[in-house]
Amino acid sequence: MCGIVGFVDKNIADKKPVIEAMMETIKHRGPNSSGELFEGDAALGFRRLSIIDINSGMQPIYNEDRSKAIIFNGEIYNYQDIRKDLKKDGHIFTTDTDTEVLLHGFEEWGIEGLLKKVRGMFAFVIYDLKTGDMTGARDFFGIKPLYYYNREGTFIFGSEIKAFLKEPNFKMELNKAALKPYLTFQYSAMNETFFKNVFKIPEGHYFTYKNGKLSIKKYWDMEFKENNLSFEETVKRIDKSLRDSVEEHSISDVPVGSLLSSGVDSSYVTAILKPQHTYSIDFDTSTYEEGTAAKLLADKLGLENTRGIVTKEEAIKSLPLIQYYMDEPDANPSSVPLYFLTKLASRDVTVILSGEGADELFAGYANYGFHSHSKTIRVVAEELKKLPKGVKYKLAHGLKKMPNFPGRLHLYESTAKAEEFFIGQAKVFTEKEAAALVKPEFEKSRSVHDIVMKSYNKVRDYKDEVKKMQYLDLHQFMAGDIILKADRMSMANSMELRVPFLDKEVAKVAAGVPTKYLLNSKDSKYALRVAAERALPSEWAKREKLGFPVPIRDWIRTKEVYEDFRKLFSADFAAEFFDQDAILKMLDGCYRGENDDRRKVWTIYSFLIWYKVFFIDGGKKPDVDPQVLVPGDEK
Repeated sequence: MCGIVGFVDKNIADKKPVIEAMMETIKHRGPNSSGELFEGDAALGFRRLSIIDINSGMQPIYNEDRSKAIIFNGEIYNYQDIRKDLKKDGHIFTTDTDTEVLLHGFEEWGIEGLLKKVRGMFAFVIYDLKTGDMTGARDFFGIKPLYYYNREGTFIFGSEIKAFLKEPNFKMELNKAALKPYLTFQYSAMNETFFKNVFKIPEGHYFTYKNGKLSIKKYWDMEFKENNLSFEETVKRIDKSLRDSVEEHSISDVPVGSLLSSGVDSSYVTAILKPQHTYSIDFDTSTYEEGTAAKLLADKLGLENTRGIVTKEEAIKSLPLIQYYMDEPDANPSSVPLYFLTKLASRDVTVILSGEGADELFAGYANYGFHSHSKTIRVVAEELKKLPKGVKYKLAHGLKKMPNFPGRLHLYESTAKAEEFFIGQAKVFTEKEAAALVKPEFEKSRSVHDIVMKSYNKVRDYKDEVKKMQYLDLHQFMAGDIILKADRMSMANSMELRVPFLDKEVAKVAAGVPTKYLLNSKDSKYALRVAAERALPSEWAKREKLGFPVPIRDWIRTKEVYEDFRKLFSADFAAEFFDQDAILKMLDGCYRGENDDRRKVWTIYSFLIWYKVFFIDGGKKPDVDPQVLVPGDEK
């Protein structure tokens, strides 16, 4: 696992100090070593976290005649098989790395041919030293990040935006259009980031930069096509695909551990992997805790479990640092426990496996139509789904207008078009509330409807509304929040986090599973849970999803945290963005228990912290080192 950066800029004569400053900014992604390349107007830089072929895997890596070079962030899990084919075709290898396989594969098959063969997570750039052309790609799901800036003859790319700040011709400017959608989605929801003119290479896309012109093309996408297999055969396929994926994801020359919560996803991965080390986290003030269940499972599996405890003081101390590592504001509270969890794991291991992606691929979210705990309502909802489309949609419109009753939301969302009610898993402020809260210059932005329709338009012919929602979440919530957060929080602690569910072979199986096997009157993610029983005790396979419970309401209602938040909400720069009286009233009410706007308060606070770090403090890393406690640590 590594970090990559680079630029093409004819106006910089001495490129070495610039690329070295950029590399230093992302040193946390690769603390072991660095490498660089200078050719013409281009400079490429690389920071390495050594995982495979530790002794000889330095980058950039060159092809046989040194006409091409590659820098790469990620892991290619089937690289050994591809390597054998390339050697048969006459390619000469100088390392045992997966990086070199990508380079020779590009020579042999071109970018599209290469991307059809690989299995893994990646962001890479290949530079042609003869022509000056660049070709790069981002993995299928966007597990590994890749950004670019292309303005006025300056082209910059990299794993993290903060490195761009070191390029003299990069113009740092706030993208005002990003704020209002963020307040609704809780993350940066558009392809253009919070930094004006900085964009993401989308997941499943590759780019070419040739003669100063950038082109971006999609090479892969998730396509849900239900198969006709029996339930039992479906369960077998799910179990086999995940076991194969975990085996591939465990390839490493350094120790591998597993994150372990009380939920089925991480528990299933852990039960298959059976690592020596597992890790879980809890807060000292939370009424929810997962550590006990995680420890019980680890004991049943005969594994070591280390449980960390995060105090309120350390959690609040971490917030500026977390927003620094995130690059863009993110208000998902689970970034806090994930930061401390990977910090805890970094004491023993360098690679960690986790359960991200299972909910999107196997319909694990309640918002897919599993709100009601009443079995009767669930059974009725399943029957209503079988009605003809026109009848269903008419019924949904009637349910929407009816006075509320137990199960109404479940029935409505089981019969309505996804486009009419579903924008993804995170919805903090309504669009109307967000517009009323921000200053007029921040009101102009793409509407929430336009943002989600970018995905919905690609699946408008789907008959299954749940598949539409899954598709949207894969390209919005997961790509923009869940996976980004996993990369950033693990790399902040120089850890490689791998996600076996987000494997294209697992996805191929998931794409064929009928919704009736996943979401029914019995449970959400049902077929996956049944598959998990082949590796887990039944009570763990059936556990209700908690995510990472974070006690933000309890924190805000303590005097010291409230005063810290109020100081930031009262700052002069906060008034540049928000109706200051309104946000202070919201915070005061939350502190006094007059409202339960904790998520809204947290979202505003996260943005203000981020803005202070990057636009007031100049992107300087906050000088804090939050600690996680484990039994035996001294407070």
